[in-house]
Amino acid sequence: MAWLKPLNPPLQDWRGKSAWIIGASSGIGRATAAALHAQGAHVIVSARNAQALEDFVGEHPGSTALPLDSTDSHAVHACVRSLLAERAPDCVMYCAGHYQAMRASAMDVPDMLRHLQVNYQGALYLLEALLPALRQRGSGHLSFVSSVAGYRGLPNSLAYGPTKAALTNLAETLYLDLQADGIGVSVINPGFVETPLTAGNTFTMPGLITPAQAAQAIVQGWAQGSFEIHFPKRFTLWMKALRVMPNRWYFYLVRKMTL
Repeated sequence: MAWLKPLNPPLQDWRGKSAWIIGASSGIGRATAAALHAQGAHVIVSARNAQALEDFVGEHPGSTALPLDSTDSHAVHACVRSLLAERAPDCVMYCAGHYQAMRASAMDVPDMLRHLQVNYQGALYLLEALLPALRQRGSGHLSFVSSVAGYRGLPNSLAYGPTKAALTNLAETLYLDLQADGIGVSVINPGFVETPLTAGNTFTMPGLITPAQAAQAIVQGWAQGSFEIHFPKRFTLWMKALRVMPNRWYFYLVRKMTL
């Protein structure tokens, strides 16, 4: 039956394929790049930290370092041109991220705009530069690392959550627009993962997993042709339940659990 088919063309055999991971200097991005390299993919790793990229290449022979500040439109276009001179990547994962806990009592608009630039605007620059080539080729996969923090408003997420909600909505709209062009689109919604971004959290993070576990879930989700890849499910399924809960119940429970 049609409704049982995968939403995306499954990405299962990575031999001879290329994957571009943006935000690969640490955490989920680096772990996913390592997992794909282990499966035979040619991995291109990008981030602002050039030394971290070179270290990755030294540990994963055959991979390519491509330093990039994803908030710089000209730099993004230049990187895409250099990749297209060889071949458009088979899979691109936008994993660049910025996170700082924030509440309305300490609103910091410049930092909120920094969240917007890194978490969302960079993805737009990527699409502007790369999408025409993917549509012309009629294949490829775009994957965006969002967060369950984008499901609904949460304490401490005044700056971070709205950018992730925008990224999820972007991915959903892109899926509708690009499916007929043969381009896969997926959104990755992690719970708490042990990364430099979450290292500053002072509260207990339920369901905390390692970057390697996150990478395993991502690669498995791509192999299954999933649109949304969320993990760990023992935590994210609760977040999904909160997403559809009536507002009065939702606000009551979130206050009770977090304040």
